[in-house]
Amino acid sequence: MEKRSIRVGIDVGGTHTKAVALDNATHEIVGESIVMTSHDDPMGVAAGVIECFEKCLTQNGIDPDDVVFIAHSTTQATNALLEGDVAKVGIIGMGAGGLEAMLAKRQTNIPAIDLGTGRFIETCHTYMKVKDVNKESLGKAIDELKAQGATVIAGSKAFGVDDLKEELLVREAAQEKGMLASVASDISKLYGLTRRTRTAAINGSILPKMMNTAESTESSVRKAGIKVPLMIMRGDGGVMDITEMKKRPVLTMLSGPAASVMGALMYLRASNGIYFEVGGTSTNIGVIKNGRPAVEYSIVGGHRTYINSLDVRVLGVAGGSRVRAANGHLVDVGPRSAHIGGLKYAVYTPTGEIEEPELEFFSPKPGDPEDYVRIKLKSGKRVTITNSCAANVLGLVKETDYSYGNVESARLCMKPLADYMGVSVEECARQILDKAYEKIKPVIEEFAEKYRIEKDQITLVGVGGGAAALLPYTAKEMQLNYSIPKYAEVISSIGVALAMVRDVGERVIPNPTTEDIRQLKKEAATLAVKNGAVPDTIEVQIEIDPQTSKITAIALGSTEVQTTDLQLKCGEEEARGLAADSMHAKPEEVETLIKNDIFYVFGRTVGEKQQVRLVDHRGFIKVQNSDAVARLCKAGEWEEAVAELWNAQLGYKTDMVMTPDFFLCIGGKVLDFSNTLSLEQLQTIMRSEFLEADENEPIILIAAKTEVF
Repeated sequence: MEKRSIRVGIDVGGTHTKAVALDNATHEIVGESIVMTSHDDPMGVAAGVIECFEKCLTQNGIDPDDVVFIAHSTTQATNALLEGDVAKVGIIGMGAGGLEAMLAKRQTNIPAIDLGTGRFIETCHTYMKVKDVNKESLGKAIDELKAQGATVIAGSKAFGVDDLKEELLVREAAQEKGMLASVASDISKLYGLTRRTRTAAINGSILPKMMNTAESTESSVRKAGIKVPLMIMRGDGGVMDITEMKKRPVLTMLSGPAASVMGALMYLRASNGIYFEVGGTSTNIGVIKNGRPAVEYSIVGGHRTYINSLDVRVLGVAGGSRVRAANGHLVDVGPRSAHIGGLKYAVYTPTGEIEEPELEFFSPKPGDPEDYVRIKLKSGKRVTITNSCAANVLGLVKETDYSYGNVESARLCMKPLADYMGVSVEECARQILDKAYEKIKPVIEEFAEKYRIEKDQITLVGVGGGAAALLPYTAKEMQLNYSIPKYAEVISSIGVALAMVRDVGERVIPNPTTEDIRQLKKEAATLAVKNGAVPDTIEVQIEIDPQTSKITAIALGSTEVQTTDLQLKCGEEEARGLAADSMHAKPEEVETLIKNDIFYVFGRTVGEKQQVRLVDHRGFIKVQNSDAVARLCKAGEWEEAVAELWNAQLGYKTDMVMTPDFFLCIGGKVLDFSNTLSLEQLQTIMRSEFLEADENEPIILIAAKTEVF
């Protein structure tokens, strides 16, 4: 029998843990398994992860030797911080003496960190002059902090970005004392002593919890005969080796939503959009911009950190959100969901059970309002009305959708509520979804403005079992396109299975040179290799924050060389149709501007503007702009071509200079050079991409005018 190569992805959700096995060559699903998430097990969610992956292998006849990649998402970092299941952290601040010491001592003395839930990370602190830092003095400092109740040590040095020696020495000294340690330089190389120290303390606070889980899971994977490294989903959409996770567990915050969006991107040919991960209780909403999820620094309990994770808004409204009503009117939908109290959705109840439905009001939990709705049946059984029920009644859910149920059951149960409100069943359902929409619309508008996504470029992308309960109605009300990908209910597990290794290098460099950029890219690539990426697969993207002069190098790479693509090759006419759809135009209105073996560039003239779409050979729209120009040239001609396009696309608005966004297609890469402040800065940063390029290699340049929103 021919040996297979299998990728396994496991997603830990609030209710279920799901595993998916994919054929590495075709990316077809060859196995699935699902278990209840093991929140109450002594091993925590790790028990469910272990059970799920073992079940996936054994039930689908997968040989452990065939597994070339295994990864899982985790809720543990997020839950530990939400629930206050954290360790007390002893902080060792380090810096110079004299006047400088007063500032550094104050900035590293982080008080108890409010987690925003009534719980805190407790801290204690000591300060050492750098000249006094050695193994012996650190040992004494650690003993003092331990005597104050610290079980984890965090090390943070003023200007530690420039010299990591003392921070690394803190970790060595702590480990010799049998204690876990978190050092600021493991997480970020950015200046900002207070934020670096706080980030190290938050990371340290969850180390004991995460280490137990990591070691249990890793041990079980090894016992199952799997030899490849166990990877963990990061909150920014990549994966990291479990050995690195043991140093930086805080980077796994929001790894569940990250898994969802990465899975959706595998199956959707979308460049710009707002994605929804819709469960039963809550919905995570985030942004896809130019084919990548938007990433920001996390805020923990109102405090800014250097933890990279998806820019996500969490709403207490989802597929299973319950209805509230009072005084003959609908009050709200959510935040309590059907599973609180174990009530079944009306729409998933057999129609034969719906006899003499009667409206009741109740309080799901002590302290909750007493206006939540439930329906009592003749048998004494009680069910509840949800967004999923309303969407089914209005015919917005397709039979192929995971949210599809017994429409007649939903109608019969909704009738008592509609009568109470004095409206038809259909109007009652519309008002229910409208309450949910009122919460969702402002988030979409906020993201569109923040990330400068024009309305005609927005597609709503829905994943999770409850996606069809909210997306069709929202898209209809906002007149937007929407898409719910194939396998939406297990898309998170697919996202984990297909995730790339991701790591980041960051520096504040006011006037970066080409050598600065080259070194930063090298640092990011080295981190990715350390995390398990094959060097030849790594691509590094540069991002610039013009307000702070921060340069970010994002390295993405695969754990092994993949020889096939997720999608079949897309021909020119199919690609033209995809571009036309995104422009809301007919294919015959769209012109092919440039094409090669990897990319198509399509354009459409609207008034004085030219819409541009860059589509790759798999049919993924990589760049979309409403006012742009594109040029094909040789690598040796790039500087002159960039200068011409820059000057042509430079804009002015009152007293503001609007610098264009640039995109470079070289080889198979699409590189985004948005937000550069000047032509000189753009050329300095872009030059690093041409250091080893053949002068005759064809490249594509796209320059887009920017607007003020």
